[in-house]
Amino acid sequence: MAKKAMIEREVKRQKLVEKYATKRAELKEIAKDEDLPMEERFKARLKLAKLPRNSSATRLHNRCQLTGRPKAYYRKLKMSRIKLRDLASVGQIPGMVKSSW
Repeated sequence: MAKKAMIEREVKRQKLVEKYATKRAELKEIAKDEDLPMEERFKARLKLAKLPRNSSATRLHNRCQLTGRPKAYYRKLKMSRIKLRDLASVGQIPGMVKSSW
């Protein structure tokens, strides 16, 4: 199980990303627009840099919903391979059968 602090940090980042998503997108559009004057684009870049670092979507890291494990994560199921195997062995995941030979 991951540390509680790491899981909470990831939740905090997710909230910041959702909060600043529209503002960040607007500033990026202004900064990319070649028709605008250079000063206006530069001001948009400065405003973008003033936003919190954790409000960027690239700082998010996928974690298992059950354990908080950051590695071996299945996006479709939102859990790690270890928990997936445990739940499949018990029969908790419909349609999934643990193979043995």
